[in-house]
Amino acid sequence: MSRVKKSLKNAKVGIFFFIASIFVQFFSRKLFLDNLGDEFIGLETTLRSVLGFLNLAELGIGTAIGFTLYKPIFDENHKEINKIIALLGVLYKRIGYFIIGIGVIVSLFFPLIFDDTSFTLALVYFVFYTLLSSTLLSYFANYHQSLLGADQKGYIIQGYFQTLNIIRVILQAFVAVYLKDFYIYIALELVFSIIYSVVVRQKIKKEYPWLIINSTEKAEIIKEYPDIIKKIKQVFVHKMGSFVKNGTDNILVFALVSLESVAFFGNYQLIFTKLGGLVKMAFAGTGSAVGNLIAEDNQQNIKKVFWELMAVQFFIAGFFGLIMYFSMEPFITLWLGEEYILAKTTLLLMVANFFIFQISSTVERFKNAYGLYSDTWAAATEAILNLAISLICGSFWGIDGIILGTLISLILMVVIWKPYFLYKHGFKKNVWLYWQGVLPLAVVFCVSVLLVSFVADYVVYDRRSSNLINWIIYAAIITSIVTIIYGTLMFIFIKGFKVFVFRMKDLVIKKFTG
Repeated sequence: MSRVKKSLKNAKVGIFFFIASIFVQFFSRKLFLDNLGDEFIGLETTLRSVLGFLNLAELGIGTAIGFTLYKPIFDENHKEINKIIALLGVLYKRIGYFIIGIGVIVSLFFPLIFDDTSFTLALVYFVFYTLLSSTLLSYFANYHQSLLGADQKGYIIQGYFQTLNIIRVILQAFVAVYLKDFYIYIALELVFSIIYSVVVRQKIKKEYPWLIINSTEKAEIIKEYPDIIKKIKQVFVHKMGSFVKNGTDNILVFALVSLESVAFFGNYQLIFTKLGGLVKMAFAGTGSAVGNLIAEDNQQNIKKVFWELMAVQFFIAGFFGLIMYFSMEPFITLWLGEEYILAKTTLLLMVANFFIFQISSTVERFKNAYGLYSDTWAAATEAILNLAISLICGSFWGIDGIILGTLISLILMVVIWKPYFLYKHGFKKNVWLYWQGVLPLAVVFCVSVLLVSFVADYVVYDRRSSNLINWIIYAAIITSIVTIIYGTLMFIFIKGFKVFVFRMKDLVIKKFTG
């Protein structure tokens, strides 16, 4: 199966499960808030963020191993793949034990951290250790799934994970409504994680019958791969920066605002996370496809694919960003109630963060494929800037200040620095070539924002008579406006986007004509 076909299959499977899970997730969120309460959902979200901090110990091993697997997969070198997966197992088990130790130490401070909550410490500890146990399965049981991701077979992971996830959420909704039992609700997390681990291991055995699942390799294997260990150390700093950028917001909202505000903020986060997940699924497999492309070392093809992906990612970022800005508040009102609406500035800042993250993902994808992780100072600087600005501004402006810290650090280190680093050490070309290519994309987007805003002002949405049908009609109108204006301008002025459109047209025609 070719790179394009694998990428399309990953995308199709991902989008299918997104559509299936989105209804379940949003419907259940309302049930969870109504039946379990804002404070409990805030507690669960905060503890998940703490676990995200503990997972920094993973050191980016999975990312470094995935990069290392591209070449032996391309060469079909089964012996080398077995050794790399064995190395992954040795490293992950060490990290798993480390996470257990740090988790126990952190939990000793829970009586101080959660002293003013209405929940018993027994419940807090149960939630934390259940979620921790669920996380540890990735380190001890199903780490082999990294091979599926590197081999552009992420659709297998998505299929099993999302199916079990949907079933779990449905059962949790049942528990929330009819039993209102916090313990059973959380216990289902661990039960389904165990089921997933068993199913995935069996699938991997079937997909790769030559793979040694239970390797006897010991710690000595680490000495055979000094380059991987070097990459892991570099990726660790990047993972830390990524966590501070994406994983500390909930903790800061809890510390600087309130536990209930974590749930309010989490409602918006859920939408942007799901939206980001949809985009990620649509591009599922492109990371490993780019890795294989670079392994072939066809510079002309690399340049062509890069700018095609940049154009598509820019369109997606602007398309969803504009739609979210105009339709988010009516949706929150319809979904949860007007009392859950956050300030308009909060929404604008979240849209800006989403937009920047999306337009920079192509650079990140190519940077990872080249194995460019040595700019550890940049990741550390981004983390420090993010945390410092979020703490200072969050003290004055609450949630808006916390998001602002993320936005400023993104602009400085992701928008400005990373393209320079990729062009200098990956493409080995002048970074001005990048900005020359980005400028038309930015101009088209800015013009589109002005035109869409002008036209959208004539579309009136009456919140007093808000219902699902009215919102769907309103969202459809906004989507049509954005598609016609932004899509047309992109097609006319951006070559990479035009190439992509024609490529998709040809694929659709071939699909229907057999």
